[in-house]
Amino acid sequence: MNIHLNRRRFLRDSIGASAAIGVGTTLPECFAEAASTSIQSDERILVVVQMSGGNDGLNTIVPYADDDYRSARPKLAIPTSEVIRCDDHDGFHPAMTGLKELLQDGKFAAVRNVGYENPNRSHFESMDIWHTCRRKDEPRSDGWLGRFLDQQPAIAGGDVPALHLGREQQPTAVASTSVRVPTVKELAEFQLRGNNKDRLRELLETRPPATSLGDNPLLSFLESSTTSAIAASGRVTEAASSYQSDVIYPETDLGNKLRVVAQLIDAGLSTRIYYVQHDGFDTHAQQAATHDILLRQWSDAVTALVRDLDAHDHGGRVCVMTFSEFGRRVAENASEGTDHGAAGPMFLCGGAVKPGIHGKRPNLTDLQQGDLKHEHDFRQVYATVLRDWLGTDPATILGKDYESLRLFTS
Repeated sequence: MNIHLNRRRFLRDSIGASAAIGVGTTLPECFAEAASTSIQSDERILVVVQMSGGNDGLNTIVPYADDDYRSARPKLAIPTSEVIRCDDHDGFHPAMTGLKELLQDGKFAAVRNVGYENPNRSHFESMDIWHTCRRKDEPRSDGWLGRFLDQQPAIAGGDVPALHLGREQQPTAVASTSVRVPTVKELAEFQLRGNNKDRLRELLETRPPATSLGDNPLLSFLESSTTSAIAASGRVTEAASSYQSDVIYPETDLGNKLRVVAQLIDAGLSTRIYYVQHDGFDTHAQQAATHDILLRQWSDAVTALVRDLDAHDHGGRVCVMTFSEFGRRVAENASEGTDHGAAGPMFLCGGAVKPGIHGKRPNLTDLQQGDLKHEHDFRQVYATVLRDWLGTDPATILGKDYESLRLFTS
């Protein structure tokens, strides 16, 4: 049989029917080598959790002893008896029991009052600012993490340097000018589907040199993408089947994503950036119940990830960073919700963070158009993560020097 024609026909039929593989053509070729070898990296890893919609920071890190807090929120203020107290002034939302345990174990840090000058209250524009560190009138072809990836050498063994997990649109933060970052909807999508598995493997194992495909760039792309997908399938399937853990993740979308992150880290991938999204924080009406659910899902999933990584001896080299595009207004609205605000908290979890609540208590009377004033520019947190965690110069990535914060112990 003519292998040339056979493979061409197979690729045409399989891709046309979407039956051969469960990953899109966004999966980079650099996964190809990763399946054939087991790599254990000691590099530090950043896991980004994006709270989409604008998280209400005042009901997350609660200034429960502040009378102005209760005056501004007669219905939404968390009752003092329900707050998980950190000290005589501040506490956690009652849904955040797991993160309070991490704080007690020295593995949780919150940075209050994070924002930027002239805040924008549009979800899309503010998220773009956080993703790119640039305003609307500046070039936005890449994101801050994408620029970090552009500066990194190729990873030994061929692993991708970053992964976005989830069904959401890929965040601009990981957009790069030179690195193809895959979006993986779920772990199962790395695995082969359909009835042509053996045939496809045989064809790929007996494939001729790429140069023999002639001058057809589309066919060459399809072959390389398919080869990459097969290689990735074997590596990730093995990771899923051999992974064992006593940690119970919540059966939520975020819990499932972070379980996959733990599996991939323990599989020895050299991937340094994992990005996931947690949606639903645009709580304009009837906020209390929705916010409770969202914070519980976040707290339980992140806590499970940190515990799982610790159990597999990865806790000291993974930092989980959570942010949202803005906070909410100080005063509740007439619908028992809160409207778009400005400054809010960011969060870091892991074995190397400097634990505690960093930053001043928010001044609830000295406001900017009804919003909290920011104490820290979000790029200060980024600069700290880039310099002190990922070990790179943040100035070229962020556009200028930003003062770092003391958020890591080493």
